[in-house]
Amino acid sequence: MKPKQIVIVEDEADLLANYQATLEKYGYQTTGISNQAEAEAFFMAQLPDLVILDVGLGHQPDAGFELCQMLRQKSATLPILILTARDDEIDVVSGLRLGADDYLSKDISMPHLLARLASLFRRQDVKNQETENADANASAIEKGDLRILIDNLQIFWQQQLIDLTVTEFWMVQSLARYPGQVKTRDQLMSDANVFVDDSTITSHIKRIRKKFQKTDQNFNQIDTVHGMGYRWKP
Repeated sequence: MKPKQIVIVEDEADLLANYQATLEKYGYQTTGISNQAEAEAFFMAQLPDLVILDVGLGHQPDAGFELCQMLRQKSATLPILILTARDDEIDVVSGLRLGADDYLSKDISMPHLLARLASLFRRQDVKNQETENADANASAIEKGDLRILIDNLQIFWQQQLIDLTVTEFWMVQSLARYPGQVKTRDQLMSDANVFVDDSTITSHIKRIRKKFQKTDQNFNQIDTVHGMGYRWKP
């Protein structure tokens, strides 16, 4: 099996070398990039299987956010993980709003980082397997104004494509498949194959609502069930 290719954009040389050595030890193929210009040139030519981004690169404090936005415009399904020392809430929310699938602090342990990467890849593998096994009728879910194309990882509301990340797609699919059923945050994490804290799940849900509201300002299908989780209205 061809190893997964991970691009790491990190301007601290020692840290970058450490990440690459560890990931390659566990069978990943890595490419290290230290600045925004080189990263943009690389991504214009090709996309890897996953990208790890630092936020501040050199004298550019938000370079990682800009790269995240660029990558998400190029691909709605590419797994993007932000790994940075900037872990205050406003930066976390900014990263998620720009399309990152996960946002981690650099003080995370290496085993924890490896587990998060494996989770993102596992979700991709599940999607690929479902695509192989699903027939044409089973690959689409329709609930009123909502249409979900499982094979294409696409969701439409009122016939308009909603620009969701992979994590957001699986969360909406989890909620909408069984309207009225409350999904806990743990269940949403399991269905989306991500392992994050409750506040990150809340940020994802807020961002999903805003994306639907760009198409339909009256969108209110996702209920918050306080103390329990969320549900898609029947």
